[in-house]
Amino acid sequence: MKVKDPVSGFTHLAGALLSVTGLVVLIYVAARKGTPWHIVSFAVFGASLILLYTASTLYHLLPLSEKGTWTLRKVDHMMIYVLIAGTYTPICLVVLRGIWGWSILGCIWALALLGIIMKIFWLNAPRWLSTLFYLAMGWLIVIAFPPLLEAVPLRGMYWLAAGGILYTVGAVIYG
Repeated sequence: MKVKDPVSGFTHLAGALLSVTGLVVLIYVAARKGTPWHIVSFAVFGASLILLYTASTLYHLLPLSEKGTWTLRKVDHMMIYVLIAGTYTPICLVVLRGIWGWSILGCIWALALLGIIMKIFWLNAPRWLSTLFYLAMGWLIVIAFPPLLEAVPLRGMYWLAAGGILYTVGAVIYG
């Protein structure tokens, strides 16, 4: 079997396996010390990681027909939207909750659905458009900055900012 892109394929396979491990740990800790909100939101986050890395692994490793490759490329790109929304889910359901949490959660999953629809029907959209969409989704949380600052200690805000910066760097590199 000839592998298309072994470096991407095997690093993303490692990401998928680590995501499974991470999901197990998150669910275990949530079940012992958290609430049902923790369990559900961590499961969504972990599943979104697994879906993204699995789709990417298959896209980069499997030698398929042109149609098969095209289909996996679509799924690979769609999972980026799922991961962004999945990353928001614990923040919305555990940290913010209330009107802010539910509003942001609804918006981010609606944007993810729009992004998925865009990839289904316009996979070759200009990269800058996808990048702009990823960045808009990633930084949507800024509108909830005041309640987020009330709910998250400063140290946690630094971690959120670092995550946002890393997402931004990834989106810019992609674009």
